Amino acid sequence: MSAKTIKIRDLTLRDGQQSLFATRMSQEQVDRTLPFFKEAHFYAMEVWGGAVPDSIMRFLNEDPWNRLKKIKEGIGEASKLTALSRGRNLFGYNPYPEWVIEGFIKNAIADGVDILRIFDALNDLDNCKSSVEYCKKYGAIADGAICYTVDPVLEPKNFFDKILHRKQNKIFTTDYFVKKAKTFESMGANMVTLKDMAGLVTPKAAYDIISAFKKELSIPVDFHSHSTPGYGLASTLSAIIAGADIIDTNLFPFAGGPAAASFEIVYHFCKKLNIDVEADISVIPKLQEILMDIRKELKAYDQYPNNYPKMFDPQNPNLPAEVEKLFDNAINLTYKNKFDDALIVCQQIEAYFNFPAPDEAVRDAQIPGGMYTNMTSQLQQLKLEHLLPRVLKAVPKVRIDAGCVPLVTPTSQIVGSQAVNCILDENKDLPWYTTKNTQFIKLVEGAYGKTPVPIDPKFRKLITGSEQEKPYDTSTYMPFPNKEFPEYGNRKLYNNEKEQLLLELFPNVAEDFLKKRVELEYKKENETKLKELELKEQKKREAIQKEKEKYANMTPEEKQQRLLFGLYNYWSIQLEDIGESNYDDYDLN
Repeated sequence: MSAKTIKIRDLTLRDGQQSLFATRMSQEQVDRTLPFFKEAHFYAMEVWGGAVPDSIMRFLNEDPWNRLKKIKEGIGEASKLTALSRGRNLFGYNPYPEWVIEGFIKNAIADGVDILRIFDALNDLDNCKSSVEYCKKYGAIADGAICYTVDPVLEPKNFFDKILHRKQNKIFTTDYFVKKAKTFESMGANMVTLKDMAGLVTPKAAYDIISAFKKELSIPVDFHSHSTPGYGLASTLSAIIAGADIIDTNLFPFAGGPAAASFEIVYHFCKKLNIDVEADISVIPKLQEILMDIRKELKAYDQYPNNYPKMFDPQNPNLPAEVEKLFDNAINLTYKNKFDDALIVCQQIEAYFNFPAPDEAVRDAQIPGGMYTNMTSQLQQLKLEHLLPRVLKAVPKVRIDAGCVPLVTPTSQIVGSQAVNCILDENKDLPWYTTKNTQFIKLVEGAYGKTPVPIDPKFRKLITGSEQEKPYDTSTYMPFPNKEFPEYGNRKLYNNEKEQLLLELFPNVAEDFLKKRVELEYKKENETKLKELELKEQKKREAIQKEKEKYANMTPEEKQQRLLFGLYNYWSIQLEDIGESNYDDYDLN
């Protein structure tokens, strides 16, 4: 019997498809997997939040609330459904007032969310406080997630810069993350997660932080990472050995690269560690088969088309002896704290299973893969790709100026876009920050919350025109207007709280989505009325034809009588009564 158990939070239907396939899984594709996920009995499944609500409206014309409800119907109580929420930003990109935050959390829990993973891009936990409270109020588990990040490193220009860098105090230490975790616990969070969206946590850092969490906290600890720079699997192994209670994974076809580590590989490690993974492994091959079919259907969005992982049945792995030895070596090296060596071995394991190789550009730049892609795309559109190395060097400086913000959504996009602007300014012989994006101004102003390091008031004045910090002001928030459409029978854009909340978070996307719904409903109603009218007309035509046939078979005397009937009573006979009245009932005298 295993001495220890570990829980699995499966990310396949949210983070997995978002990381690899641009969140393009349709409801029909999701539905195919649900009976088998239900059998798997993972502790939790992350299925909603993040980019899902936006993407399925924008690209699939699907209702986010229906997606959640249908998954809940399919899974029932077999696994706890998780949604990812960005604190005061929820599933959108701007700070929202309390009535929006409470409304979204209340409705999400009512439709099936059991665990709400709550984080803030600045690690400003004041932005998460009310979300934790609403989780507890409406009966969900509050999962406080701390964003992992690393200190920005400026390229030294001379010898003295190198000396100064050595003496520079680190910000994002193990103690920093422990303090954040303890703050979440004091707020009432039921569990905490070290959430490494960029995949930058090294195996040693993962071991140190998870060990410290287990020592300092009395609530369960979850570990979440990605594999883009190549650390994901080794860091996950470190977290397991350090005592994490829950591990986030994806199933094989949706694992590796920008996504999280593979469940099957993690399970194989756990078997060797005598750790019981609380899930039904027998159904995994069937899930692999279905998910691989879906991956092939999503080929147009696949970051690695035709580069599929080499799958195996975790119950009956039948792996070559040399691969089994790699697993054993990785475990032994991690126990000996030889983390760099364990990393090399874990990367050899992933290479055997044909997972994408580490992205060295992302690793060296120490930024999230999505941020790297966005900056590259921005420069390509301007035909200025050759500026990318300079932009990558600008990122740490912009980040420091902005208060050393963690590089996660939405701050990674804000900092990345501003770094591009700075180099474009420099390329035109203009000072940095001549061109400022609106979101960067809001960040420096204080609208997103407190940055890890206070922003220099002089820099704030340069960017915003004032040295004074201006926190987000809910009194200025204007709800989205409920438009009426005279052309669609005066129907309104939204008719309930859920539709209104979609408009508050995703105004442009939701407006288009809901307007299409209005058009469709109007069209369906008109089609119904048209069908009813057509049916009525058809009955009239049939009645007239019936009377014609009846008249043709009459004797001359009967025709005479019928003629007199019509002459005397035409004024009182409705057309629809033809065929239903008996003219013998009328007095012709």
